[in-house]
Amino acid sequence: MKRRLLLTMAGALVLGSAARASPAPGGYAVSADQLQRAVAQRFPLRYPMGGLMDLNVQAPVLRLLPALNRLGTGMAVQASGLALGRSYTGAFDLDFGLRYEASDRTVRAHQLRVNSLRFADLPPGPSALLEAYGPALAEQTLREVVLHRLHPQDLALPDGLGLQPDSITVTPQGLLIGFVAKPLR
Repeated sequence: MKRRLLLTMAGALVLGSAARASPAPGGYAVSADQLQRAVAQRFPLRYPMGGLMDLNVQAPVLRLLPALNRLGTGMAVQASGLALGRSYTGAFDLDFGLRYEASDRTVRAHQLRVNSLRFADLPPGPSALLEAYGPALAEQTLREVVLHRLHPQDLALPDGLGLQPDSITVTPQGLLIGFVAKPLR
């Protein structure tokens, strides 16, 4: 048992130098730029809404919210189609937590919260429709979005030391993925 504890402590000390993303004492760091690039690859997205209108969602701009241990994002949205008569530009503002998915070694968006959906100059009828469908659209857009994928070589040293990813902390620079000892079998 003491040997396992010593290995765990040694592993925590060397993880910073072994992390592929960037050195960080006691964990694996992912920069804000890495997160932004990963999310931007999935956009723009188009959502047809029953032939009445289409919503086009542009790539989000991520914000780090360390005090809440969450990420925030703003997304430009364009609404157009028969129900609107012309195109309108708006914006979503939302935030979300993070979770680690061990099956594919990914960090994913989790617990989405829509803060606002705004469309300038949109008539009241379509505006009410978008407000009703907006939260569902935002959840569909970012639910379980992969923000970062750890590679097998990123986890080789921690795994060899009997450690596994556990916590995800939002810092002013990005994310810090912490490790804990694997359960004894």
